[in-house]
Amino acid sequence: MTIRLRGHHLLCLLSYVGAGYSRAFVENADALAARLTAGEGVLLVEGPDDLCAPRLATETEHHCFTEDVAARDLAALRDVGRLLGRELAPGSRMSLSVARIAHMRRAFSQGTIRPACAGCSWRGLCDSIAAGGFAEGKLRPPPPCGRARPAEDAKALGRRARGL
Repeated sequence: MTIRLRGHHLLCLLSYVGAGYSRAFVENADALAARLTAGEGVLLVEGPDDLCAPRLATETEHHCFTEDVAARDLAALRDVGRLLGRELAPGSRMSLSVARIAHMRRAFSQGTIRPACAGCSWRGLCDSIAAGGFAEGKLRPPPPCGRARPAEDAKALGRRARGL
């Protein structure tokens, strides 16, 4: 499968730590971060995406369709595309490899791909996550093919040692 994301959500997921608008939103975002971590691809879309879904299902008033959010999407696609050396637009497909996530997070920390974040109510949280090196981020670069993450290896060994 492929995860459908709007432009500015490429930035949001870089610093996503499990905070959100509602429990349903957080559970959905956690699942999307896990799928991206597992290496699932991204299809860039215009308007509401897979991350927006819980809000659309439960709210009558939401910002998913507003002009300022659409402008954020375009700014994010422009800046991330420039960073990656390719044009990004709705309909573009991409993957979030280890190198790509690291490259995007460096640029995010430096502010070079953050013009789309202007006026966002989450900006302060994202600033602190970036300042902490994204250590708490739920989006993890996918492991090399066929390899578990070192942290997962350590957890599995600990469970085995305790007989679990």
